[in-house]
Amino acid sequence: MAAPRQFFFAVCLIAGSFGLPLAAQQKPPARAPAVPAPDAPAPSAARILLLPRRIVSGERATLAVLGVNGRLTPGATITFSNGDRLKTDATGRALFVAPLNAGVIYASIEGRPGRVSTIILTPAEASSPTMEISSAPRVTSLTDRFELFGKGFCGDADANQVTIADRGALVLASSPVSLVVLPPIELPPGPAKVKVSCAKRDAPEFALLFVGLDLQADSSPLKRGEHRMLTVRVSGTMEKISLEARNLAPEVAELVGGNPVRRFSSGGEGENVSQFEVIGRKNGAFLISIRLVPTLGRPQP
Repeated sequence: MAAPRQFFFAVCLIAGSFGLPLAAQQKPPARAPAVPAPDAPAPSAARILLLPRRIVSGERATLAVLGVNGRLTPGATITFSNGDRLKTDATGRALFVAPLNAGVIYASIEGRPGRVSTIILTPAEASSPTMEISSAPRVTSLTDRFELFGKGFCGDADANQVTIADRGALVLASSPVSLVVLPPIELPPGPAKVKVSCAKRDAPEFALLFVGLDLQADSSPLKRGEHRMLTVRVSGTMEKISLEARNLAPEVAELVGGNPVRRFSSGGEGENVSQFEVIGRKNGAFLISIRLVPTLGRPQP
């Protein structure tokens, strides 16, 4: 498996330095290696659970876990509200079979606060002779995951093929009715055509607008009581873009306005920017993830 890339746009100030999405992750092999890569994050680093928001009763699904630096995290234990438990494999993902009872189920990373919900649909609700995409974001980030909803996808993430501008993308999590996709590297900002296929089924091609997010922030260590501004510059569109900042280390810093905080960028022909403020609660490293908030709708050709 290639070196994982950071899977969310984040300012990650750890020991006085911050990291942005850099190295690319290529599509992992269908069969994962027996052991994690030597530099893979430890299970204790697990912070973000990617669970398809819709799964299908009795059908396969794939989830993924990301660490504090946004990398896929092997060996992380996931617990479900029905008592099921599983661990992510060497790719930082886990294939499982959805429970038989339709309804809502919750999952969480063992030892971490918070939980993620997913809706279990009946096979009849998910049945379709062809692949279709019913909902997709209108705008998404070049360096962040986005979600597609529809029918006819494969629950095994690697069985799905997603290309963006004829470049292969990585499917992080999946079910027959939901895909969580990471765009390919070196994709320029602007509109791009997206193709999805699985098991000899193809969805109609559609377009997404991809925008760049560039962080400007002081990378020196944060001190107790210090106020610091985080500025995000948006490229690829003059539209106002909704961004969400989430504090992943609230014991170290306070995110002004709550947790999470949503703000629109300025938009217009000049600089398209948005700002967030943090206040140090104690000296040390803090972690704030900043993501574009997608607006879902029918995919456009």
